[in-house]
Amino acid sequence: MVLISMMLTLFLAALDQTIVDTAMPKIIADLQGFDRYTWVFTAYLLTSTAMIPIAARLSDQFGRKAFTVGGVIIFLLSSALAGTAQTMNQLIIFRGLQGLGSGIIQALVFTLVADIFPPKVRPRWQGLTSGTFALASVVGPTLGGVIVDHVTWRWVFYANLPLSLLALLILVFMLPSNISVRGTQLTGWAALRRVDALGALTAAGATACLLVGLTWEGQSYAWNSVQVLSLLGAAAGLVLIFLVREHKASEPILPLGIVRNRVVASGALLALTTNMALLALLVYLPLFIQGVLGYTATSSGLTVTPLTIAVVISAVIGGQLVARFGRYQ
Repeated sequence: MVLISMMLTLFLAALDQTIVDTAMPKIIADLQGFDRYTWVFTAYLLTSTAMIPIAARLSDQFGRKAFTVGGVIIFLLSSALAGTAQTMNQLIIFRGLQGLGSGIIQALVFTLVADIFPPKVRPRWQGLTSGTFALASVVGPTLGGVIVDHVTWRWVFYANLPLSLLALLILVFMLPSNISVRGTQLTGWAALRRVDALGALTAAGATACLLVGLTWEGQSYAWNSVQVLSLLGAAAGLVLIFLVREHKASEPILPLGIVRNRVVASGALLALTTNMALLALLVYLPLFIQGVLGYTATSSGLTVTPLTIAVVISAVIGGQLVARFGRYQ
């Protein structure tokens, strides 16, 4: 039941990255603000990306259950708010709140799988979890298109509510409070003082500056403008401060020894490049198909379905093969 609830929450968090894609042309037509088109995605990805390492590290310190439940609650409430948005600015703010909840969920679902299962069988369940994440990418675009073609785009967000509530109830009553081994035996203020606050702030700040700078470029400002160059320079500076801090911190947000592992480093690089391609397609293809070619939202969702189905199949099969042969590399 715990696994079902975790995969359900992960499915919803991943679904929200893609279900909005095919709905965005209709949302723009209703709320206006085409100049802020990408911010609906950027706000969500910015807050979720910044939150993932912070939530993972804090859960090491204080336990997983409270953060997992809190992430689902944030996601549930912000989904309801996003459905009521009356302006693009409101929608962007509520999407940012959704991203906070999503970041916590994405970080801790994969971590909880590692807490529950020993390394020998872990790839099988990690593959299934990855497949759940990818399945949301399959369902999301088409489901978003069907919703906006037949009802209203607001149900893209309202659809999250019943399933999120079900997952929340299962987690509250069935996820053990002591499921993880804490990083320290300290509690309360003593434990809070051990948190690497500077590392968390610089990681979040670097992510924010990078994404805002890349979003402004070509839309609001030129590549060589002071605004864009300042943000990209600030991102580079904050990354440098972050690395120095993590090297010296006794309880770092991201232990640098993990990144020195060549398997981890190459896996992270592959995840970065493949997801760059995948998300770019999922964000801009629906706009092109609906806005330029003139097809329906449902058709634009179906167009990306073959790609995402292949991702699901390979994720599940890959996890099973690694668990069977142990040759992850």
